[in-house]
Amino acid sequence: MRIIVDVMGGDKAPDETVKGVCLAAREYNATYILVGDRYEIERVAEENGLDIRRFDIVHTETVITMEDDPLCVVRSKTDSSMAKGLRLLAEDEGDAFVSTGNTGALFTGATLIVRKIKGISRAGIGTVLPFQTPTLLLDTGANVTVTEENLQQFGSMGSAYMRKMYGITEPRVGLLNNGSESCKGTELQQRAYRLLQNDPDINFVGNVEGNIAVFGGCDVLVADGFTGNIFLKAVEGLGKMLMLKLKDVLYSSPAAKIAALTIKKPLTAMKKQLDAKEHGGAPILGISKPVIKAHGSSDAVAFKNAIRQAIAYADSGVIYDLAADAQAFAAKKKEEHERAKLEQSGAEAAPTE
Repeated sequence: MRIIVDVMGGDKAPDETVKGVCLAAREYNATYILVGDRYEIERVAEENGLDIRRFDIVHTETVITMEDDPLCVVRSKTDSSMAKGLRLLAEDEGDAFVSTGNTGALFTGATLIVRKIKGISRAGIGTVLPFQTPTLLLDTGANVTVTEENLQQFGSMGSAYMRKMYGITEPRVGLLNNGSESCKGTELQQRAYRLLQNDPDINFVGNVEGNIAVFGGCDVLVADGFTGNIFLKAVEGLGKMLMLKLKDVLYSSPAAKIAALTIKKPLTAMKKQLDAKEHGGAPILGISKPVIKAHGSSDAVAFKNAIRQAIAYADSGVIYDLAADAQAFAAKKKEEHERAKLEQSGAEAAPTE
């Protein structure tokens, strides 16, 4: 397994990303290709006593910042660590790519350099949320505007991912909405509802509200990237706030501190479950090879877990399932369009009195 790592992207790069690769190398049997400024990588290694001799380093001094235009990855910054890493993946020099960098640029680069799976209309960023049961939210920021057919295909892709990665035989697919009734939402959600409901290959459970999703209302939660990203950030922020409030309560008095000691183990487990950095990165589903987006503020542990996610994704073979589902989805859509054409031409040809 060869993992290509962009160590220059993100808020804490390259210090935390290089440390994260070293942590991953201790736990996971893989070969690592570090893409970034060699002198910065060596500085981090020297300052932290890290052995990087086992890693291949592809040198580049150009970095895509969080403020850069997404298209810079294929235009003005084609020699950046992100662009070089994606080209290595496209050229089969590695099995997966991980970056904490600019989300828009990573999505654009993955789409234009690595390319989508044939039959996929839009790739999407999938994030597994630590709800009562693991829930894949798709999309979480790649596509601000979508069509109802994009949302239908997100349901298909999400189902394939949860079947392979989590062993769920028939993943329940829900449409994120502001009410459970079929008439809720904008015209987009209403049209998507009808498509998902009539798709025999998707186990659609209807509209799912945010307060229901957290209690395991579905296994795949479908949304446009704008809505999905807002929901994701709200969940992350709420989790952090609750842990801080709980800490305040447990340190509020000597008696509370004693009580905290008695429940330290389950509290630690709960904190780990709610901590976003423990759950690895988010795969860009629909791309022909594994591309993992790690959180921009990832520390070494979070980045290590993103690498773990990349290895699991590449090992799972889920991309082959996505490709097979995409072909079936495209064939189904072609048949539906041809049927609609025939019905329309038949109606136009019908005699009128």
